[in-house]
Amino acid sequence: MKVNWMYHRKSCETCKKADDFFSKHQISVETIVDTKAAYKLPQALELLQGVERLLSTKGTKVRELDLKTKPSAAVIEEYVIGPTGKLRAPTLKVGKTMVIGFNESMYKEVLGLN
Repeated sequence: MKVNWMYHRKSCETCKKADDFFSKHQISVETIVDTKAAYKLPQALELLQGVERLLSTKGTKVRELDLKTKPSAAVIEEYVIGPTGKLRAPTLKVGKTMVIGFNESMYKEVLGLN
């Protein structure tokens, strides 16, 4: 499996963990967007077009949101927007799943590596 899209920040320690994971497991990323692009809530909501499942990490905890239930923008914001008011990094799109943050077990599950 491959990652369709990734929002990434070069100086981000969590992004470096994601990069190391991809290298270790030989995962390719089709499109990488540097975080200099300002993805705020309206742009983040646009990115969710076609996404059915949202996984987001807070520390070591993984939270899941079923987007087929059409949650409000306020609920989605809790999962995707960081304290800067921008999309949290790293963010991945894999098929119909969006992944926010890094958690090795979550990445393995989403990428079919279990």
